[in-house]
Amino acid sequence: MANVILQTQIPNTNVRRGKVRDVYDLGDKMLLAASDRLSAFDVIMKTGIPHKGQVLTQISKFWFAFLAGVVENHLLSDDPKQYPAPFCDYAEQLVGRSMLVKKTQVLPVECIVRGYITGSGWKEYQKQGTVCGIKLPAGLRQCDKLPEPIFTPSTKAEQGQHDENISFEEAVKTLGQQKAEYVRDKSIEVFKKASEYAESRGIILADTKFEWGEIDGRIILIDEVLTPDSSRFWPADKYQPGRDQESFDKQFVRNYLEDIKFDKSGPGVELPADIVAKTAAKYIEAFEKLTGKKFAI
Repeated sequence: MANVILQTQIPNTNVRRGKVRDVYDLGDKMLLAASDRLSAFDVIMKTGIPHKGQVLTQISKFWFAFLAGVVENHLLSDDPKQYPAPFCDYAEQLVGRSMLVKKTQVLPVECIVRGYITGSGWKEYQKQGTVCGIKLPAGLRQCDKLPEPIFTPSTKAEQGQHDENISFEEAVKTLGQQKAEYVRDKSIEVFKKASEYAESRGIILADTKFEWGEIDGRIILIDEVLTPDSSRFWPADKYQPGRDQESFDKQFVRNYLEDIKFDKSGPGVELPADIVAKTAAKYIEAFEKLTGKKFAI
C-alpha cells in the first residue's frame, strides 16, 4: 500500500513520523523520508497517493537549487548511497523521496504568504474585510490577486491538531522582533521570486507555507518548499476570479471529503480509486510544469 511505505522497514529508533514525512534524528543531521501518505484537514487518510513522496521531494529539491542565491537551505544530499549506515543499505526505498539535511532548531511559527484571496482568508474577508487581521481593500472577489503579498503566520500544531492563524505581533512574542521580521521579509521575498518563475511556467502561486530553522546563528529554509502540499498552485490559463480555481494539489480529496461530510477529525477514510488516480496525476503534472522535466518513476 502506498500509504504505509517506510513505516517499519528501516531499523532505527530515533524516528518521528509526521503527517507525510518520517524524520530520523542522526545527531547533527536528519534524514527526511517522504511517504505517500496524504493528510487533508490535518487528518491522515487511510489511502495514500502513489509517488507523492517522490514528487514532493523532487519539487523541493528543484526549488532549493532555484533559490540558492536568495536563501540558505538545509539540504546536504539526496543520494542514498552517501547516507550514513544503515540508511545507505536502503537506497531502493529511499531513492527519490529522501533528503539528508542539516539539523536546525525549528522556529515554532508557520510562515504563510498569500498572494491571492482564497480559502480561510476569503471567508474572513467576507465577514470582516480582513485576512488574519490585515485590512484589505473593499470589493475584492474570491481568488482576486492582492495588491501585494501578505504575511499571515500561524501556530505549528501537533499531529491531529489544527494550526491557528496568529497576528504578526503574536509571532513577535514567540520569535522576538528581529527573527520575526527576518522570516516575514524573507518569506515574502522568496514568494515573489517563486511566483514570477511559476507564472513563466503557466502556474499561479496563490499562497504557500514556509518553515525556517536556526543553525549557528543563521536562519535557513527547511522542510519542504513550494510543493503542492504546502502551496496552492493554479493553472494560469484557467484562472478566473469570482469562483474556486482548479488546482495542482489534493483538492480532489478535499472536495470528496466535503461531499461525504467528513467531520475533519481522525481517523481518516479510504479514498476511491478515481480520486487517488486524479490526485496522483495532478501532483505529477505540477512537477512537470514547474521543472520542465518528465517525471521518472
